[in-house]
Amino acid sequence: MSQPAEASVTETRTRLIQAAREAFMEEGYRASVDGIAARAGVAKQTLYNHFPSKDELFSESASLASDAIVVSLDGQTGDVRATLIRFGTTFRQRVHGAEGLAMFRTLMAEAARFPALAQTYFAKGPEQTAARLAGFLARAMADGRLRQDDPRFAAEMLLGMLINLDHFRCISGKPPLPEAQEEARIGQIVDCFLRAYAQRA
Repeated sequence: MSQPAEASVTETRTRLIQAAREAFMEEGYRASVDGIAARAGVAKQTLYNHFPSKDELFSESASLASDAIVVSLDGQTGDVRATLIRFGTTFRQRVHGAEGLAMFRTLMAEAARFPALAQTYFAKGPEQTAARLAGFLARAMADGRLRQDDPRFAAEMLLGMLINLDHFRCISGKPPLPEAQEEARIGQIVDCFLRAYAQRA
């Protein structure tokens, strides 16, 4: 008998997060809790039953974006290059896409006034992504598919390479790279990374 209720709770939470993401993209962090609840079709108290504050709702959006990125690493044990290409493609789509850019702009606009919000966003978004990528690279190093080194440093370096100057181009309003160029760019980045971490003869 509890399953329908549990499903309803999950569906409501999902609707709230989606409504919040849309509101934050359109209005920034000034989006009202009342407006988010209305978008989701629930009472404001229902929103607060799921999320104690707007900060929590905002940071949850970061967590879900990170989940969508790191899922490309799960269960992958074979071809390191193919796995990193998939990861890099998903990562850049999220970071350079309209939603990722909107969330980034919102965070940067509010970070000075709400440092705790920025810290929570970092912990649930970029930090989670880096940690999961480091875990994958550590396994590849242990299996001899990459040379032994600090996997956390390697993860952060690869993430920096994937963001690169393209992030600032997107933030500045320049159009994204055409699909063929985007695929080639990701391949170049991953190949450069793999050369740096290739097993030494």
